[in-house]
Amino acid sequence: MDTISVNKFRDNLKSVVEQVVSRHEPLKVTRRAGEAFVVISAEDWEREQETLHVLQNKNLMQQISDSLDTHSSKTGYKPTSEQMDEITGL
Repeated sequence: MDTISVNKFRDNLKSVVEQVVSRHEPLKVTRRAGEAFVVISAEDWEREQETLHVLQNKNLMQQISDSLDTHSSKTGYKPTSEQMDEITGL
């Protein structure tokens, strides 16, 4: 994660925000006499929140674990070639 001073952030607000949004990389802004903060695009923030929701949900994590187990042991669901064509849109 790149870091920038609050003064540089303020002086270059428009270009810095454009960079954060277009590169999908958060930016840490440091302040001389206070806590630093992070600038992140709304799209990236929402994606991070969805990830946290999944990671904090025990039932979803158990389903993922069970699915990984069946996949690793090759005992999971196997779609037919017709179903795969429908899934992949071919």
